Amino acid sequence: MSFFEDIAASLDRDGIESRVGGDTLFVPMTAALELQLVEIDPHLPAANVYIAAADVAEDDDDFEAVLVAVVFSVEDAVAAVAEHMATDQVITVLRDLLEGTDERIGDLEFFHDHLNPNQVRAEVGDNAELQVVVEAVDGVPRAKVTFVALPEDYDDVLDDAEGELWESDGDAELSEEDRARLFDVIHDEAVADAERLELGSFTDFDRLFDVLSLAADQAEDWEAQLVPVDDDFDEPDVYDLFGQDDAGDVDLDDEELDDEELDDAADVDLDDDALFDDDDLDDLDSLDDEDADEDDADEDNESNENSAEHDRH
Repeated sequence: MSFFEDIAASLDRDGIESRVGGDTLFVPMTAALELQLVEIDPHLPAANVYIAAADVAEDDDDFEAVLVAVVFSVEDAVAAVAEHMATDQVITVLRDLLEGTDERIGDLEFFHDHLNPNQVRAEVGDNAELQVVVEAVDGVPRAKVTFVALPEDYDDVLDDAEGELWESDGDAELSEEDRARLFDVIHDEAVADAERLELGSFTDFDRLFDVLSLAADQAEDWEAQLVPVDDDFDEPDVYDLFGQDDAGDVDLDDEELDDEELDDAADVDLDDDALFDDDDLDDLDSLDDEDADEDDADEDNESNENSAEHDRH
């Protein structure tokens, strides 16, 4: 099999359509775009990878193909195709969100985030927004959705910031770029203190639009229920039911020791020589010997009594 036939067979196993025409392998991405792999060395092998407009005659003067990669193996070719198809799907989903092409999100007006090109936002409820981040993760397009309940004074803070900027220079006029930057700064500070609901990540984009439609309907209820957690909230006491903690708890309130008594207690030496001198030890040995003699005498008396009783019988 040729280089392109091997690539086509691998793409077919992944469910990706392709066709070979001469020295070019065509892989459709959308109705308007396709990938073209053009063989540049049949012996190495090697191929250039282009993104081009689909259904365009080669002699068309407006035809332009953009070189995006060079591949030297079947594995590299399949990976390049998967990556660019995923990227194109990400762009398509973002465009559908921004343009509101799906009727399920007809009531939502998404706008681009100025800091993250893969994120769009839409205002919902009284003072909240939906954030959607669409990006390729390990070659798979994925959309992550977050519901953010902004602080109640968010609009007032934004108006105050614009008012202060105008008052600092009476002749100043904010351009669209200035407004966007100002909005992003204030918005980022507000979102840092906002309450969030993570609504999940989706690879099924039909389901994504269902979730966004539901989120728009539930926005006001979610806002009302997202109450900030009090930082001063006291955690309930956890009691030791088995008394295991009592051994380590020492209460010195009932018997207070002054510094001298504590020092005396710390200086106690448990060495035998410190507690008893030699005379004391001799006395203890003598007491032990006397106790032993008394025990022996008791045993002899008991033996004699038993013998006498035996003789009487």
